[in-house]
Amino acid sequence: MGFLLATILLLAFAVLAVIDGFYLHIFRYQLFNYKESKLEYLIHTYRAILFPLIVYFLFMSQHCLINFYIGVSLVFLEVLILLVDAFVEKESRVNRGGLPRWEYILHLFVNGFHFALIAVFLVLKLSITNEGVKVINDLTSNRNYDFFYSTALNLLPGAIVIAIIHVLTSVHKTASYWNKIRAKITCC
Repeated sequence: MGFLLATILLLAFAVLAVIDGFYLHIFRYQLFNYKESKLEYLIHTYRAILFPLIVYFLFMSQHCLINFYIGVSLVFLEVLILLVDAFVEKESRVNRGGLPRWEYILHLFVNGFHFALIAVFLVLKLSITNEGVKVINDLTSNRNYDFFYSTALNLLPGAIVIAIIHVLTSVHKTASYWNKIRAKITCC
């Protein structure tokens, strides 16, 4: 049951993250084009890079304890980056009327699903014994783990593409190429 919940949280996060991270930040608002939004966009780029790494090291790398610790470290790094993001976001959007309330609510859900997913996974991955906390190396025998794993595996390429798009739009030369392509699209 735990991995089924984790899969639902992963899918909910992925859908909302694409809406927020790609559609709103890159496609619609084009945050990378505004001087006052550059820092916020750079922070989003770091988080976009961290997500596929967390998926791989934390969720998918079984039988390797070092990968688990790398994954947990990446989560802690992401929390620090999220704190900076929350601090700079208000100033980043001040010239455009601030962050819309509905987008703020979207951010709450995106981050809520993301960190709930991590919490559920850690509950499944860690075992508290009389000797202390033990990391369970092999989760493959757990019910619905294969479904969770295949969902994560199938989301990984899209997460990498979103990270690459963030990086490319962070660079002026490739961002201008994106702007030319975006100018040809008249909807949305």
